[in-house]
Amino acid sequence: MADPFGRAILDHHRGERTAPLWQLDGDDRREHPIERFYFDERDAGGEWTVWFESSFDGPHLDMGAGAGRDALYYQRRFETVAIEVSEHLVTVMNERGVADARRADMFDLQATFGANRFRSAQAFGTQTTLAFDDARLRRFLDDLAVVTTSEGTAVLDAYDPEGDGATDLLGFRGTPESGVAYRVFHFEYEGEVGETLLFRLLSPDRFRTVCRETPWTVREIEYATDYHYNVVLDKF
Repeated sequence: MADPFGRAILDHHRGERTAPLWQLDGDDRREHPIERFYFDERDAGGEWTVWFESSFDGPHLDMGAGAGRDALYYQRRFETVAIEVSEHLVTVMNERGVADARRADMFDLQATFGANRFRSAQAFGTQTTLAFDDARLRRFLDDLAVVTTSEGTAVLDAYDPEGDGATDLLGFRGTPESGVAYRVFHFEYEGEVGETLLFRLLSPDRFRTVCRETPWTVREIEYATDYHYNVVLDKF
């Protein structure tokens, strides 16, 4: 399967990238900011780092770990396992020094991990919203509940379709349904085109509603921007 996203990040890491990584929706084309999104180091004393870290403990699972920025930070504090579906990104993480980087699907966690394996988990990059309906999101949350301990926590992020500026996101598609929208785009690198990605954007209230039928409850929601928010989940 074509992987322009992973290949561009691997080339960037090795200093071999000579073309932009594009995000496209029809004729709308925007350059993806690889360095800022994946290679800027996490600030140990930063407000958001302190906020995230207060919910984490090892063993910790970093889902959709990208180039390993967070895994490199947290593995100095506790055992951290980083997973990605892209072989290119697993290679990047290995070359950067991530201690335990694996190819695995965050939407099929039990295929890779046993019950109660982790005390905390994260998915930063809105990958959770690749769950295209409520049922798939619940299945993901149920699966995550199995591989985390009874006192496990998780921090996920999402885009609020009702937040200021959300409609300016590349590929935004509104719906008549309250608190729900979609986002559609694909990546292109050096002429290689990736699969079309469909994200389902949920408001915090809609996210809470989905969680009610899972082992998780929403402890806290914090907005990073007018439409980008982080969700802390606890078992109940």
